[in-house]
Amino acid sequence: MSSSKGRDVVPDGKGSAVKKPGVAEPESRHRTQSAAEKQAKKAVRKDGGGEVRIHGRDGAIRDSDTVGPASDPFPPRDTKR
Repeated sequence: MSSSKGRDVVPDGKGSAVKKPGVAEPESRHRTQSAAEKQAKKAVRKDGGGEVRIHGRDGAIRDSDTVGPASDPFPPRDTKR
């Protein structure tokens, strides 16, 4: 768990949890890993992009995805040209 903008999807009891690196308590808990992964990607996109790391039952990272930032409805305009 390295990037503060990323999220980790980790096993949690009978389901999975979404955790922010450096924070002990999970942001959310889900019955399925896929639901936790969707929530993690949504949170990372909202935070401006980063990595979502999916951990297996053994704790090792088994997959990761880079998530881009959310689309800005009012993107900055180039005023120099």
